[in-house]
Amino acid sequence: MNRTPLTSPINTRVLTFPALQFAVLTGLPSMVQLQRPYSLDVSASLLRTEGFIDGRWVSAASSFPVFDPATGEEIAKVSDCGTKEAQDAVNAAHKAFNLWKNHTAKERSILLRKWFDLIIQHREDLAKLITAECGKPMKESLGEMTYSASFLEWFSEEARRVYGDIVAAPAKDRKILILKQPVGVASIITPWNFPSAMITRKVGAALAVGCTVVVKPAEDTPLSALALAELSVQAGIPAGVFNVVPCSREKTPAVGELLCTDPLVAKISFTGSTATGKVLLRHAAGTVKRVSMELGGHAPFIVFDSADVDKAVAGAMGSKFRNSGQTCVCSNRFLVQTGIHDAFVEKLAKTMDAELKLGHGSEPSTTQGPLINSRAAEKVEKQVADAVDHGAVVVRGGKRLQGSFMEPTLLSNVTSDMLCMREETFGPLIPVVKFNTEQEALAIANASPVGLAGYFYSRDMAQIWRVAEQMEVGMVGVNEGMISTTEAPFGGIKQSGLGREGSIYGVDEYLEIKYMCLGGLS
Repeated sequence: MNRTPLTSPINTRVLTFPALQFAVLTGLPSMVQLQRPYSLDVSASLLRTEGFIDGRWVSAASSFPVFDPATGEEIAKVSDCGTKEAQDAVNAAHKAFNLWKNHTAKERSILLRKWFDLIIQHREDLAKLITAECGKPMKESLGEMTYSASFLEWFSEEARRVYGDIVAAPAKDRKILILKQPVGVASIITPWNFPSAMITRKVGAALAVGCTVVVKPAEDTPLSALALAELSVQAGIPAGVFNVVPCSREKTPAVGELLCTDPLVAKISFTGSTATGKVLLRHAAGTVKRVSMELGGHAPFIVFDSADVDKAVAGAMGSKFRNSGQTCVCSNRFLVQTGIHDAFVEKLAKTMDAELKLGHGSEPSTTQGPLINSRAAEKVEKQVADAVDHGAVVVRGGKRLQGSFMEPTLLSNVTSDMLCMREETFGPLIPVVKFNTEQEALAIANASPVGLAGYFYSRDMAQIWRVAEQMEVGMVGVNEGMISTTEAPFGGIKQSGLGREGSIYGVDEYLEIKYMCLGGLS
């Protein structure tokens, strides 16, 4: 494929894509005009565009484009791997597994730590890739890279803490030993909204305990995954242990099916929609594979009369507008008690006016980038229109802008039967429902088939315990809107998934427990 020439003696690659014209907006939000060219200026070694299989960069017969969601311009063409390349990657991972699992825990720990160090060293360039292909403001992309690296640091330490057990036997002539062993090859299928962190959160745990992996990144954001592959080589991760198979939307179903059905694959870890997760579960059933699923959420955000309004508003801003509302733990359904409702909505509207600014993610003043593509913007637009048609009031925003930009939107007079209350939004929309009693709020919050995260604000300690225990979610933020951290288990209940990632529990998803009875000891 054609490559942009190197433009500096320090071996950086600069890709420039044209400007996109926007009208000047008045009121909320203040819009940065995208009227200048935007460049992707990163180290040439990190801007990889081929598949990575068995320690080698592999070209496919065709390629697919990767776009900057802010401008709609093409950033790069990436090898469009198909089932052949996916099979080669599985075979390479299976071959490497027999060697990698026999590395000592200390050896694996050292290599993961080297990988972590390299990510920190190249943090800014990796963040630029995220902003270019995902649209995040640069500040958030830098935050993601710190978060991403933290999983390799954490699991490099956990690698040496995978302990078995010795159990008291019922007979004097035997000993009972419990061993923990790696499951084998893991297929890692990741989303576009955290194109680096969702890989390291899974791969760090897998590699720490001796598994090998094949990563299929989202078609919108393959560049981050391929950059991680380059740094894995520099860190000394052996060939075949970490493989990346990028592919287009058109080839994703076939590649995904192979990665979920091949007999050499022992484990599947997927982050994405509940609908896609169900398809992959059906694929996995044929060979009864181990499965981890982090699926859709529809998080409630409850503000009780006893809450500190200023803290609740700050929590709402962080929980809702991070990555323009495109996270699985974003608050989606805002439930505010009658006595505090008007004050909360008023302060939230003023805070949105003061703090939110749309624009290209590389602009320092930008707080809200684009949605990932036009389909995402259309979904938010549809939810806003449905709510307004059924009586909701637009307090702020409400308009679809050019490309995939959407105004951050605040709605009041929302009811539970509106589309935005029944479907996950994945965009910058806050619908506010007024409620009277704690029981009413819990009934609305729990009336969802999914249960990933939930949030509530209260200064009543008895209420805090009651509500936290009764919310049907896997993670609860109490007086806190940002809860994700390496040290805590991440995952949901109901149709939000299976298993947990991160924390001391993350390695369990990649381990088998073996019972050994040692007899004849009398």
